[in-house]
Amino acid sequence: MCPAISGGLIGRMVFMTGKKPKSMQGFTLVEVMIATVVFIIAVLGTSAYRYSAALSARRADLQTTAARTALLFCEGWRGESGVATYDPVTRFFGEMDISASAGPTKPDEFTPLGSYKVVLEGNSYFVTLSWQDNTGLRALNIIVAWDQHGSGSSNLSAADKTFKLTTYVEP
Repeated sequence: MCPAISGGLIGRMVFMTGKKPKSMQGFTLVEVMIATVVFIIAVLGTSAYRYSAALSARRADLQTTAARTALLFCEGWRGESGVATYDPVTRFFGEMDISASAGPTKPDEFTPLGSYKVVLEGNSYFVTLSWQDNTGLRALNIIVAWDQHGSGSSNLSAADKTFKLTTYVEP
Protein backbone atom coordinates (compact mmCIF):
# COMPACT_ATOMS: atom_id res chain seq x y z
CA MET A 1 0.00 0.00 0.00
CA CYS A 2 1.12 3.50 -0.67
CA PRO A 3 2.27 5.35 2.43
CA ALA A 4 0.48 8.55 1.36
CA ILE A 5 -2.88 6.77 1.34
CA SER A 6 -2.40 4.57 4.34
CA GLY A 7 -1.53 7.15 6.97
CA GLY A 8 -1.36 10.78 7.36
CA LEU A 9 -2.17 12.28 3.97
CA ILE A 10 -5.87 11.35 3.98
CA GLY A 11 -6.25 12.43 7.62
CA ARG A 12 -4.70 15.78 6.82
CA MET A 13 -6.97 16.25 3.79
CA VAL A 14 -10.10 15.87 5.95
CA PHE A 15 -8.72 18.43 8.34
CA MET A 16 -8.03 20.91 5.51
CA THR A 17 -11.55 20.67 4.05
CA GLY A 18 -13.00 22.12 7.27
CA LYS A 19 -15.52 19.40 7.89
CA LYS A 20 -15.87 18.39 11.50
CA PRO A 21 -16.34 14.82 12.43
CA LYS A 22 -19.92 14.02 13.48
CA SER A 23 -18.98 13.85 17.11
CA MET A 24 -17.99 17.55 17.17
CA GLN A 25 -21.06 19.09 15.42
CA GLY A 26 -23.48 21.39 17.39
CA PHE A 27 -23.44 24.73 19.15
CA THR A 28 -20.87 25.92 21.60
CA LEU A 29 -21.86 27.38 24.94
CA VAL A 30 -20.77 30.85 23.77
CA GLU A 31 -23.02 30.64 20.71
CA VAL A 32 -25.99 29.62 22.86
CA MET A 33 -25.35 32.46 25.31
CA ILE A 34 -25.09 35.04 22.51
CA ALA A 35 -28.34 33.80 20.96
CA THR A 36 -30.07 33.96 24.36
CA VAL A 37 -28.89 37.52 24.98
CA VAL A 38 -30.07 38.64 21.52
CA PHE A 39 -33.46 37.02 22.12
CA ILE A 40 -33.85 38.66 25.54
CA ILE A 41 -32.95 42.09 24.12
CA ALA A 42 -35.54 41.64 21.35
CA VAL A 43 -38.26 40.65 23.85
CA LEU A 44 -37.46 43.55 26.20
CA GLY A 45 -37.36 46.02 23.31
CA THR A 46 -40.73 44.86 22.03
CA SER A 47 -42.25 45.07 25.51
CA ALA A 48 -40.90 48.59 26.05
CA TYR A 49 -42.26 49.69 22.67
CA ARG A 50 -45.72 48.28 23.42
CA TYR A 51 -45.77 49.94 26.86
CA SER A 52 -44.73 53.30 25.40
CA ALA A 53 -47.37 53.05 22.67
CA ALA A 54 -50.11 52.20 25.18
CA LEU A 55 -49.07 55.06 27.47
CA SER A 56 -49.05 57.54 24.59
CA ALA A 57 -52.49 56.36 23.46
CA ARG A 58 -53.82 56.80 27.01
CA ARG A 59 -52.46 60.33 27.23
CA ALA A 60 -53.94 61.16 23.83
CA ASP A 61 -57.36 59.89 24.98
CA LEU A 62 -57.20 62.07 28.09
CA GLN A 63 -56.26 65.15 26.07
CA THR A 64 -58.97 64.48 23.47
CA THR A 65 -61.58 64.13 26.21
CA ALA A 66 -60.41 67.39 27.80
CA ALA A 67 -60.63 69.22 24.47
CA ARG A 68 -64.10 67.82 23.81
CA THR A 69 -65.20 68.84 27.31
CA ALA A 70 -63.97 72.39 26.69
CA LEU A 71 -65.81 72.47 23.38
CA LEU A 72 -69.00 71.14 24.97
CA PHE A 73 -68.92 73.85 27.66
CA CYS A 74 -68.04 76.51 25.09
CA GLU A 75 -70.85 75.57 22.69
CA GLY A 76 -73.38 75.21 25.51
CA TRP A 77 -72.53 78.66 26.84
CA ARG A 78 -72.35 80.15 23.35
CA GLY A 79 -75.76 78.66 22.56
CA GLU A 80 -77.18 80.78 25.36
CA SER A 81 -75.52 83.90 23.88
CA GLY A 82 -72.81 84.01 26.54
CA VAL A 83 -75.09 85.16 29.35
CA ALA A 84 -73.39 85.86 32.67
CA THR A 85 -75.94 83.61 34.43
CA TYR A 86 -75.01 80.44 32.50
CA ASP A 87 -75.02 77.38 34.78
CA PRO A 88 -73.46 74.23 33.27
CA VAL A 89 -74.55 72.11 36.26
CA THR A 90 -78.20 72.78 35.39
CA ARG A 91 -77.53 72.60 31.64
CA PHE A 92 -75.79 69.21 31.74
CA PHE A 93 -77.69 67.66 34.66
CA GLY A 94 -78.21 63.95 33.97
CA GLU A 95 -75.85 63.93 30.99
CA MET A 96 -72.57 63.87 32.93
CA ASP A 97 -71.20 63.84 36.46
CA ILE A 98 -70.66 67.56 37.05
CA SER A 99 -70.44 69.62 40.23
CA ALA A 100 -69.22 73.03 41.38
CA SER A 101 -65.61 72.79 42.50
CA ALA A 102 -62.28 74.57 42.50
CA GLY A 103 -60.77 74.96 39.06
CA PRO A 104 -57.74 76.30 37.24
CA THR A 105 -57.04 80.01 37.55
CA LYS A 106 -58.71 82.32 35.05
CA PRO A 107 -56.85 84.94 33.00
CA ASP A 108 -56.43 88.22 34.91
CA GLU A 109 -58.54 90.40 32.61
CA PHE A 110 -61.56 88.03 32.62
CA THR A 111 -64.57 87.97 34.95
CA PRO A 112 -65.11 84.55 36.57
CA LEU A 113 -68.36 82.69 35.93
CA GLY A 114 -67.57 79.52 37.89
CA SER A 115 -65.41 76.44 38.29
CA TYR A 116 -66.57 72.85 38.00
CA LYS A 117 -65.39 69.27 38.28
CA VAL A 118 -66.45 66.84 35.59
CA VAL A 119 -65.86 63.10 35.96
CA LEU A 120 -65.74 61.22 32.66
CA GLU A 121 -64.67 57.59 32.31
CA GLY A 122 -63.26 57.63 35.84
CA ASN A 123 -61.05 60.68 35.24
CA SER A 124 -61.57 64.11 36.78
CA TYR A 125 -61.46 67.23 34.62
CA PHE A 126 -61.51 70.68 36.26
CA VAL A 127 -63.19 73.43 34.25
CA THR A 128 -63.13 77.19 34.78
CA LEU A 129 -65.40 79.52 32.83
CA SER A 130 -64.76 83.25 32.56
CA TRP A 131 -65.81 86.07 30.27
CA GLN A 132 -64.78 89.53 29.15
CA ASP A 133 -66.77 92.23 27.35
CA ASN A 134 -65.07 93.81 24.36
CA THR A 135 -66.47 96.36 21.92
CA GLY A 136 -69.65 94.68 20.72
CA LEU A 137 -68.46 91.15 21.54
CA ARG A 138 -68.16 89.01 24.63
CA ALA A 139 -65.14 86.70 24.92
CA LEU A 140 -66.00 83.35 26.52
CA ASN A 141 -62.97 81.61 28.01
CA ILE A 142 -62.93 77.95 29.08
CA ILE A 143 -59.93 76.29 30.74
CA VAL A 144 -59.86 72.54 31.38
CA ALA A 145 -57.19 70.95 33.60
CA TRP A 146 -56.54 67.22 34.13
CA ASP A 147 -54.00 64.74 35.40
CA GLN A 148 -52.22 63.42 32.32
CA HIS A 149 -51.18 60.25 34.14
CA GLY A 150 -54.83 59.22 34.33
CA SER A 151 -54.60 58.26 37.97
CA GLY A 152 -58.23 59.21 38.50
CA SER A 153 -57.23 61.71 41.18
CA SER A 154 -60.07 63.99 42.24
CA ASN A 155 -57.70 66.74 43.39
CA LEU A 156 -57.04 69.84 41.35
CA SER A 157 -53.44 69.80 42.63
CA ALA A 158 -52.79 66.60 40.63
CA ALA A 159 -53.86 68.27 37.37
CA ASP A 160 -50.73 68.96 35.37
CA LYS A 161 -52.09 69.64 31.87
CA THR A 162 -54.47 72.34 30.64
CA PHE A 163 -56.48 73.06 27.52
CA LYS A 164 -57.72 76.61 26.87
CA LEU A 165 -60.46 77.69 24.51
CA THR A 166 -61.84 81.16 23.81
CA THR A 167 -64.73 82.08 21.55
CA TYR A 168 -66.67 85.26 20.90
CA VAL A 169 -70.43 85.97 20.88
CA GLU A 170 -72.64 89.00 20.55
CA PRO A 171 -74.24 89.64 23.96
